[in-house]
Order: sequence, then structure tokens, then C-alpha cells
Amino acid sequence: MSGWEIISTLMAATGGYLLGSIPFGLVLTRLAGLGDIREIGSKNIGATNVLRTGRKDLAAATLVLDAGKAGMAALLFTFLFGTTAGLVAGGAAFLGHCYPVWLRFKGGKGVATFLGILIAFAWPVGILAALTWIGMALMLRISSLSALVAAAAAPLIAYAFGRPGVAVLCLFLAALIYWRHRANISRLLAGEEPMIGAKKA
Repeated sequence: MSGWEIISTLMAATGGYLLGSIPFGLVLTRLAGLGDIREIGSKNIGATNVLRTGRKDLAAATLVLDAGKAGMAALLFTFLFGTTAGLVAGGAAFLGHCYPVWLRFKGGKGVATFLGILIAFAWPVGILAALTWIGMALMLRISSLSALVAAAAAPLIAYAFGRPGVAVLCLFLAALIYWRHRANISRLLAGEEPMIGAKKA
């Protein structure tokens, strides 16, 4: 790897992380006068927990912005430095969302950012993964389980579309999504996971 390649990769990683670390769920709920989203429900900054405030518009905006920041990072650094840098930036944006330096590394669970990366690099894969989530959510009404199924399906979908590089990235990010959802998995096994739209004190 040349000196320029090292520099461009570091720039992609740094830029992607900083974009990904913008906590849109927290920012939007505070601007709306709803206080600190980290003090209710799952204490998460993602769209599912924003929905527990009763504000569907803010939840939808959080979902779009969290996906968009990762997609923007991937596309921007692909345009500037090539596909490898774009993949690095997308992965770094995912890490920034999950572990933002501004919030003492306590961020979201990465599902929306994951979909944003997929749509940026292989939009058919991203659309099918999103449809998998939607289908499971409509059937089961459990956001975390829907996300886990979609994350597991994404590497297989990417491979089926002949995108082995994207499939490898999907596999890595899916593993992180499962790690971030470990508390949800415990509640699912215990039958205690709340359904979509349920409010938690």
C-alpha cells in the first residue's frame, strides 16, 4: 500500500466515523422539547426508541438521517478515493453510530446505518434487506427480531447478487449488530421483548 493509499484510507476512516457519530435521534428529540432520549425505553438513540416518545415523524426522520449519514460517507469517499476507501468510510460510519465519541461511546445499534451502507454500495441488496425487515416487522411486531433476521439475510443476498466484497462487509457488520443486540436477544429468549410502538417508562 502506497503512502497516498494509507493517507486516503485514514481520511476515509476518520471522516466516516465523524459523520456516523452524529446522534440524530438525540438531537431531534431535544430540539422537539422531548428531553434526553437516553432516559426512556431502551435508552438507545435510534429510531425505534424515538418511536417510544409517540412521535412517528421524529422516528422516521431519525431512520432516514441515520441511514443517510452512512450512505453519504460511503458515496463521498468512494467518489474521492475509490471503492476501498468507500467501504472503509461506510464501516467507520457504522462504528461511529454505535460508539460515538461525543456520547462516551454509547450510541445506537446500527441497523439504519447498515441499511444506508447497503443502499449506497448495492441498492438492490439494501432494498431487499429493508423489505425483509419490514416483512418481519409486520408479521411479528418486534423491531429487534426483524433487524436480526434482516442482518443475517443481508450477506446471503449480497452473495447471491454477485457482490462478494459487499457480502464480507455485511457479514462483519451483521456480527456487530448481533453483538449490539445481545440484551434484546436475551429478552427475546425470555419472551420479554417489547413490541413496536410500545412505550417503556
